[in-house]
Amino acid sequence: MKQRTMAERALTYGGVAAGSALAGAGSVWVAGATYFARRVLTPDLVRPDDTEIHVIHDDSITLSGTADLLVPGRYGLWLDGGRGHARFGSVLEVDHRRQRVRRELLGVDEGVLQPGPARFNGYYYGRDPQSDLGLHTEHVPVPNDLGPMPAWVVPPEHGDGSRWAVLVHGRGARRYEALRAIPALHAAGLTCLVPSYRNDGDAPKGPDGRYNLGLSEWRDIESAVEFALARGAREIVLVGWSMGGAIVLQFLDRSPLSSVVSRAVLDGPVVDWGDVLRHHAALHRVPAPVGYLGSALMGQHWAKRLVGVSESVDVARTNWVKRADELSHRMLLIHSRDDEFVPVGPSEQFASARPDIITFEPWSLARHCKEWNVDPRRWESVVSEFVR
Repeated sequence: MKQRTMAERALTYGGVAAGSALAGAGSVWVAGATYFARRVLTPDLVRPDDTEIHVIHDDSITLSGTADLLVPGRYGLWLDGGRGHARFGSVLEVDHRRQRVRRELLGVDEGVLQPGPARFNGYYYGRDPQSDLGLHTEHVPVPNDLGPMPAWVVPPEHGDGSRWAVLVHGRGARRYEALRAIPALHAAGLTCLVPSYRNDGDAPKGPDGRYNLGLSEWRDIESAVEFALARGAREIVLVGWSMGGAIVLQFLDRSPLSSVVSRAVLDGPVVDWGDVLRHHAALHRVPAPVGYLGSALMGQHWAKRLVGVSESVDVARTNWVKRADELSHRMLLIHSRDDEFVPVGPSEQFASARPDIITFEPWSLARHCKEWNVDPRRWESVVSEFVR
C-alpha cells in the first residue's frame, strides 16, 4: 500500500511538473507572439542611418551599407539626420573586397554632402512637389475626425480639374514616396492629392497610435476623397504603394465613396497580410507557431489590450487572393519579382484570379516599391497609359 501511494505521488508530482513546463512554454509563446504583433503594428518614426559615405568626387560618390546600394536605378540619401538630402544614380564601380560601390552623383538638394553616416532613401526625392519637381503646390489640411491631415495638392497645367488622383504612401513611409508618380499623373491631366494618414508622423495619431494594416487608415483616404470632391473632382484615381495598396483595397471594399473611383494603381501592394507576416516571421527566425499566433492575436477582440490596439486587426480581411471576386474596379498592379519585403506571389495569384479587371506588370531587379527607380521610363509609360 505504501509503495503504491509513493508511485501515485510520483505520477501526480510528475504530471504537475509537466503541466507547469507546458504552461511556461505556452507563456513564452504568447509573449513572443505579442511582441511580434506589436512590432508589426508599431510605427517606426525614427530610422537609423544605414549607409556610410566614404569618398566624394565631383560627379560620383562611394558608399557602403544596405544591399539596395548595389541595385541599378536612381535613389536618394538623407544626410545629417534627415536635415540634408542628396541623389545618386548609375553604378560606376563595385569594390567587392571592401564591399563598396561608386555611383553617379546627381545632385545635393539640401545640407552638406560629406564623408560619414547617411540613410538610404528609396523615394529618390525628399522635399515636396514644388521643390523637387518644380510644380505649383498647395499645402492644405484635409479635415478628419482625428484632426487636420497635412496634404499636398498639385493641379495640372491643363484640364478642367474634374479628374483627381489620391496618392497613398506605405507603412513607415512619408508623402515623399508618392513624388515619383506625380509627373506621369500630372501630364495625364490629373490633379494630384497626396495626403498623410493616421500615425505616419505627419498626421495626428489614431486612438491607439498603431498601424491597423489598412483596416482603419482607409477612413483617412475617404476624408481625402471627400476633400477632392468638395474641390470639384468628379472622378478619382487611387494610387497606393505597399501598405498604401492595402489601404486602397480596403477603401474600395468599405467606403460608400468608392463609386467615384474609376481605377486604381497598386505598386508593390500588400494583397495578403497573412503572407507578408509569415514571410517576415521566417526572415527574422520567429518560430512559425509564434508568428501564426501573433497574427491571430491581432484579430481577437479579447486580445486588443494585449496587442495595444483599439480595434481588432482581422488579418483574414486583408486576403484579396481569397476575396478577389468581391472587387470590381479596374487596377494596374505593378510588382517586382525581386521584392524582398512584400513577396510577389500573392500579387500574381490576385492578378490571375481577376484578369478581367487587373492589368499585371511584373518587374525584375527592383526591391520593394522601387520599380520606378529601376526603370522610370517604363513605369511612367504604363501608368500614363492606364490612367489616360
